[in-house]
Amino acid sequence: MIRFIQKSEAYSVKASRTDIFSDLNCCIIVPTYNNAGTLRNVLDGILRHTSHVIVVNDGSTDQTKDILHLYKDIKVIENKINRGKGHALKKSFRIASETGYEYAITIDSDGQHDPDDLPKFRSALKENPETLIIGARNMDQQGIPGKSSFGHKFSNFWFLVETGIKLPDTQTGYRLYPIKRISGMLFFTNKFEFEIEVLVRTAWKGIPVTSIPVNVYYPPAGKRISHFRPFRDFARVSILNSVLVLLAFLYFRPILYFKDFNLKKLKKLLGSGESSLKLSMATGFGVFMGIIPIWGFQMITAAFLAHIFRLNKALVLVASNISIPPMMPVIIYLSFVMGRIFVANPVYIAFNKHITLESAKISFIQYIYGSIPLAISAGLLAAIFTYIFLYFRRNGRKK
Repeated sequence: MIRFIQKSEAYSVKASRTDIFSDLNCCIIVPTYNNAGTLRNVLDGILRHTSHVIVVNDGSTDQTKDILHLYKDIKVIENKINRGKGHALKKSFRIASETGYEYAITIDSDGQHDPDDLPKFRSALKENPETLIIGARNMDQQGIPGKSSFGHKFSNFWFLVETGIKLPDTQTGYRLYPIKRISGMLFFTNKFEFEIEVLVRTAWKGIPVTSIPVNVYYPPAGKRISHFRPFRDFARVSILNSVLVLLAFLYFRPILYFKDFNLKKLKKLLGSGESSLKLSMATGFGVFMGIIPIWGFQMITAAFLAHIFRLNKALVLVASNISIPPMMPVIIYLSFVMGRIFVANPVYIAFNKHITLESAKISFIQYIYGSIPLAISAGLLAAIFTYIFLYFRRNGRKK
């Protein structure tokens, strides 16, 4: 249910005459559930900067509805029952997009976020259009609850694993979303974990993510209102992160890497004036160096030998990145399998078998023996395919 507050019902607070978001097609979204004690101050603070406000009353049972009747020029979305923050945000994004907004800033109604930080988002948006902007809180200051500090570090770590992007605060609800760019995405979560899903999947989509510092206020423990249910909600977050990590390593991280590789590096490197043979040799040598078992020294050794052999160092280093984390289990497994040919008593993978120090030693030797021929084979194949690709690419241009 959507309604507009009529002016005859209005409370005396009016929006600032200088609306800082009118020229940016940006609105402010306030999801709220039983935060009547802080809602009025939050709305008054927002209205000092803009009148483009959407409030989602997610089935509140306190005085929230009465407070909202006091305000004019605010679009209100009413949920008869509590559906969860994620559901409220998804619904408001859809309605904001249909209304014509391209951006939306979400701000919590519990008074934790400072509406006077809104101009910071405007400045950041002007500098970084079509970007998801995170309002990063200072979680090291005094008064931060222990469980919030733990959750903050926990979430930051898994976001880094899932996307390769380091952010200072992935749990904040103070964000600017490029809703025009995410309007076609289908999200699956409806509770607190939605803010993790949307952040990770936005990064996977290739939408830039950045952050700005914002203020944060946590009231004393006795006055603090939180709808986060530690056991149930943390379990939901953990399950979501498990799924996202699996998808990241099996699909999205390799896809993002090779997409970046193709667009930003391959065209430039393969478009150089070097001969097809030299470029093919550089690619093959890079793949070879990425597979041989000198973990931690592969790139340094590859760069040094590329200089000695006068190969394209940049292309060698790019090709050596075949050993990115998602590919390492595949490389190790194939090396282990190939190593059976070169040892007298080959070891076969059996998870129900008791592992001893001796069996581990034999497995390691088998992996070492197999990694060398695997590196040579993969390097030759990479060189051949690169040469064929360059041959047709360059001859096609001449025609």
